[in-house]
Amino acid sequence: MNAYDVIVKPVLSEKGYAGIANKVYTFIVYPTATKTDIKLAVESIFSVKVEKVNTAKYDGKIKRMGKTSGRTPAYKKAIVTLAEDSKAIEFFESLS
Repeated sequence: MNAYDVIVKPVLSEKGYAGIANKVYTFIVYPTATKTDIKLAVESIFSVKVEKVNTAKYDGKIKRMGKTSGRTPAYKKAIVTLAEDSKAIEFFESLS
């Protein structure tokens, strides 16, 4: 799997912005990606040193439109902590 296939998109939320100061970044990742895949992808794309990766799977929420109901897509989220001696990710630095 290509490194750019593993990282789908960054999560830009209040909680995500709060972690930027501590070098903690949040990404939506490919559902079958492992922690090792995520670590290698972040290190190769952003040229940083990853210390820790936490992952969480989320089921889609049930949404209704009249009498029919469906689900929003399920996704996997990765919270990546960089090493202290690593440089920050430039993409997120411009947002905070």
